[in-house]
Parts: sequence; C-alpha cells; structure tokens
Amino acid sequence: MAITSAWRVLPHQPIRKVSENLWCVEGTMPKGALKRVMTLAKLGDGRLVVHSAVTVDEASLKEIEAWGRPAILLVPNRFHRMDALAYKTRFPDLQILAPSAARDMVDKVISTDGDYAQFPSDSAVSVVSLKGAGEREGVMKVVSADGTTLVFNDLIFNMPHVHGVIGWILKHVTLSSGGPRVSRIARMGLVKDIATLRREFEELANTPNLKRIIVSHHLPIESDAAGVLHQVATSL
Repeated sequence: MAITSAWRVLPHQPIRKVSENLWCVEGTMPKGALKRVMTLAKLGDGRLVVHSAVTVDEASLKEIEAWGRPAILLVPNRFHRMDALAYKTRFPDLQILAPSAARDMVDKVISTDGDYAQFPSDSAVSVVSLKGAGEREGVMKVVSADGTTLVFNDLIFNMPHVHGVIGWILKHVTLSSGGPRVSRIARMGLVKDIATLRREFEELANTPNLKRIIVSHHLPIESDAAGVLHQVATSL
C-alpha cells in the first residue's frame, strides 16, 4: 500500500478510552495478520499527541477532534510512516517529530520538524529516545489518574500466535508472536547496544506507579507491567 496524503481507512476497532488523557485505536495492515496501534495522549493544555498514526473512520475522527486537537505527531521509527502524510494533510499545523536516528528515513515521506528533544515540556506526557536502540526509537510516558503508561513501538511486541503459514513465520522466523518480547526483526534493525538497552528497560520498569505498557503491535500489557518489562530486559 503506497504512502499517500489521501485519508484511506482500513478496518479498525472502536476507540479504547484507557484513561482521562489516554486513548488507543487498534487497526489493521493492508496485508497479513499484523495489527497496529495508535495511541493518543492529551497534553495539559488540551492538545493531543498522536503516536504511530492510524487513519480512522469519520465518526471516530470527529470523536477524537471533540476530545482535543491533534497537535504533535510522533513517527516512532522509520517503519511507521504509512499514515503520517495523511494526518499532516488533514491537520496542516501538526508538528512532526521522530527519533533523531530515524528522521532521515521519515523525511523521505514527510518533513519532520525536529526529534524527540523538541517535544514540549508537559507534566503528564513526555518522550525519551533510547540509546540502546541508537536513538532509532523511543518511549512515550503518560501519567494518568490511574497510574503511568509506557508507550513502546516496535522494540516490544505483544502478539499472540496465529494460524497458517504467516503464523508459522511470525512464530519461528521473525520471533514476533508469543507474548511480550523483542522480536528478531527488532534485534536486527533497531537494537544497537544490548547492554545499554537492557539497562534502559530496567530503569523504565522501575517507573513509579507503572500501570501498563502499550505497544504499537497488538495487545497492551496490563498485568504486572514492571515485572514483564524486567523479564523482557533479562531476555535481551
């Protein structure tokens, strides 16, 4: 599916209202079994941060706009560019940010306005680049009334096993399915320094009042998020 400015909608689930300042939408890919997750976080001034954009139907978009105006789009790595241009076309004032080491590839599709260092200071929403990933990816942190959420991208997959040939490939070749894990593709394409990334994961696992982890592919981690992140760190 070619990247375009057109607002093309693939099948997606209803908006999931996780907390008072955090929403998610799970959508599909043009082909295959992979699901993708867009996360929306509300800044203190009411504007919205869009992490890993997914185009949604008009009813869902109107609901999002009623909640807050999309103001910042995080393109979380070079692979998550598919709907970025459509969002920029729909919201011309949108600020486009990407991890510093991903900007050159993102810029081939849409011009970025800066990297994660340019994210505005906010008491509830923040982003950090991960040195263990060579600053190719980062993590968004959202502080809500019920606790803190960490929003990862491709560094952590939480995909159940699926049937068929594709399922076999995801399970045995790419090592993408089967619970919270760092896939083989992420190890090859994103991980730069295992020891540093392990330390960063451990530090994030110690986030005060950590409630959940949201990943950009498939299921959120909502039980013992800290323990799961420690386990993923150990597996590196």
